Amino acid sequence: MNELKTTLELIKPDVDKRINEFKSIWLKADEKKLFQELVFCLLTPQSKAQNAWKTVLILTENNLLFTGQVTEISEYLNYVRFKNNKARYIVKAREQFFNNTLGIKETLTQFSTVIEKREWLLKNITGYGLKEASHYLRNIGFADDVTILDRHILRNLKNFNVIDEIPKSLTIKKYYEIENKMKQFSQKINISLGYLDFIFWYNATNGLFK
Repeated sequence: MNELKTTLELIKPDVDKRINEFKSIWLKADEKKLFQELVFCLLTPQSKAQNAWKTVLILTENNLLFTGQVTEISEYLNYVRFKNNKARYIVKAREQFFNNTLGIKETLTQFSTVIEKREWLLKNITGYGLKEASHYLRNIGFADDVTILDRHILRNLKNFNVIDEIPKSLTIKKYYEIENKMKQFSQKINISLGYLDFIFWYNATNGLFK
């Protein structure tokens, strides 16, 4: 446990800056910025986060993120896997928020808790599982109530004996089970989930990203 606290002391200034940036997105960003972050999390499954964000920027620079059709967008998704499916997910999400009266912020504001926000995203955003929905919420300022159970986090949880093994598949039931264990571990060592996520990511990659 001392190892985790030592890492936190090392990276805390950078983590605080990143968390404040995420919170600022929710407080200040317009719908297009919120949608960029939503698309980023659509692109991350089985792809590097850096490549997913690079792709978001490329789509934005080429005026495709908010106007492009599926075939046009797909041509620019060469840095991520499953580009045809993900192009469809992007267009569907865009139509959902920009063709209706309620945008992303108004939609999520309807729910009082982060868990309720995540449940809505899980049920309504094609291409989102619990990990992607949690990731999105973290990236727009809601870091303390949900976990992003990617391979880096799971490996760290096993290393610290929070879980016995890394599951071969992460069902919704298994996700909730591991998430509860991580929350209990977070309380036990007195490090919030938002910080613990970054510590585990840093341990795995020796860096911090979105």
